[in-house]
Amino acid sequence: MIREIERSAVPGLAAFFILLAWLGFGAYAAFQQIVAHDVWGLLGWAFVEVVGVVCLTGFFVVNPNEGRVLQLFGAYRGTAKAAGLRWANPFYTKKPISMRVRNFESTRLKVNDADGNPIEIAAVVVWRVVDSAEAVFEVDNYENYVKVQTEAAVRNLATRYTYDAHEAEQTSLRGSTAAVAKDLQHEIQERLAKAGVQVIEARLSHLAYAPEIAAAMLRRQQAGAIIAARQKIVEGAVGMVDMALARLAESNQVQLDEERKAAMVSNLLVVLCSDRDAQPVVNTGTLYQ
Repeated sequence: MIREIERSAVPGLAAFFILLAWLGFGAYAAFQQIVAHDVWGLLGWAFVEVVGVVCLTGFFVVNPNEGRVLQLFGAYRGTAKAAGLRWANPFYTKKPISMRVRNFESTRLKVNDADGNPIEIAAVVVWRVVDSAEAVFEVDNYENYVKVQTEAAVRNLATRYTYDAHEAEQTSLRGSTAAVAKDLQHEIQERLAKAGVQVIEARLSHLAYAPEIAAAMLRRQQAGAIIAARQKIVEGAVGMVDMALARLAESNQVQLDEERKAAMVSNLLVVLCSDRDAQPVVNTGTLYQ
């Protein structure tokens, strides 16, 4: 594998003044050869001027958080990262490559989760190039490589987890966002390591059931929510009934036998657990009639 070699190119301002002096002196010397009618000397200084003009093509600019991959006739010579005006061998090809942090959002993919339910899923990946040599030479197009491998990782992730957790400790796509995001980042990083890319963050940006089962799954979620709410209501009602019986027993104001206690519990549970307002019935007789 080709690894990045950071190359410090010649400061451009210093090289500019040196070439300027070179061209100026060459022009003066060529003029002197013309005055002296020395043809061979004139040709020699003309060649020097041509070399100076060719050297002017060696200037290039490196922007902040950018690199220039230097190649000489196809051979990798290094990467210039120091920002500013720089100069290198004019025969070098100087390919720019961005080292900035970038975002990529995958398309909405339709896959089956671990339970076989069709879902729609998408992810956002924050990444940047950390090894310019690997990004340029190890893969054909590193930006397209990031896109394809990210979508492949998202598909693989969706098949390993269920959309909703069926048990308390089960990891799911909807309920364990932090764990799923960490797993997704790790898998994408493994796939992109050979391209010289660092994955800074990866998170799901879209998660939903596929349209053909969305309505059925919504009813299922609503039923689960209703059951959970009823459980809470029953737990609270039982606690309130137990507290009422205990307070009555402590006060000794009313003595209730087991039959009356059962009737009281039944009435209180109906009132507390009903989803509608209870209609009271006034007893105008005795306690037992």
